[in-house]
Amino acid sequence: METKWLEDFVSLAETRSFSRSAQLRHVTQPAFSRRIQALEAWAGCDLVDRSTYPTRLTPAGQTLYEQSLEVLQALQSTRAMLRGQSGANHGLVEFATPHTLAFTFFPGWLSGLRAGFGPVKSRLTALNVHDAMLRLVEGSCDLLIAYHHEALPLPLEAERYEMVSLGRETVAPYCRPDAEGRPTFLLPGRVSHPLPYLGYASGAYLAQVTELLQRQSPAPLHLDRVYETDMAEGLKVMALEGHGLAFLPTSAVRAELAVGRLVPADEGGLGPLRMTLEIRAWRQKPGREGVRHVQGAAQALWDYLVAQAPRSAAAG
Repeated sequence: METKWLEDFVSLAETRSFSRSAQLRHVTQPAFSRRIQALEAWAGCDLVDRSTYPTRLTPAGQTLYEQSLEVLQALQSTRAMLRGQSGANHGLVEFATPHTLAFTFFPGWLSGLRAGFGPVKSRLTALNVHDAMLRLVEGSCDLLIAYHHEALPLPLEAERYEMVSLGRETVAPYCRPDAEGRPTFLLPGRVSHPLPYLGYASGAYLAQVTELLQRQSPAPLHLDRVYETDMAEGLKVMALEGHGLAFLPTSAVRAELAVGRLVPADEGGLGPLRMTLEIRAWRQKPGREGVRHVQGAAQALWDYLVAQAPRSAAAG
């Protein structure tokens, strides 16, 4: 039996909706239902009365709900106590972020903090965006850093999480230049000669961004997907080798653009094809039941980030 099952069950008991709880737990509804069924198999009895709507607990389910609250609270308190006793973690701020930002944004951003805030002891966990969000939801990190676009928001509710803007970044198509410095692959391509396309795997946030970009293109794009991965750094290496064009964040290609190893692939008759994303940090709102203990260093860093952000870019 996994503690995630108990957290799922508590959510279901409180929302009385499988679909709503699946959304809050950042899983698909079928996956959420399977986890509740797994918990029922472990308990050896039905915990949910599925003949009613809204969902209602059985007497056994009500008993488990009450016990689950106590168990989860005890585990949260114990973890907070252990973290507080750990000298190795003293003053350590734990971050979760998608792979791309871990390579392109985070190192430079952390260096930039030194001038105004001072050195930061940190631990970074790089994951896909779904798992990075789960780290925040489950209280396993202090801050989640991820991309945001109003058309592609992360499902993090304002009543449970607060955010601060860390900056902005543009995603645009790039490729290796030819011997004369011109793009080897120039959008939009032709039906008879589609351009080799280096794309993001379906689970990556930037996959959604590039799909939206392509839908918004003023002219049809003719692309032939020849490679995919979930990391921008992987696509950049393939683009540098001349395997095709890729949509990349500016922080990933700044050095290559400066020396002409990569060039924009959208400067033909098509016009600019790019999108600006916001980079945000999220945390659980302190004071909520079961919320991870806010360490002094994490709180001090958050206060600094909020103070530095434009008033309209911080929300709680």
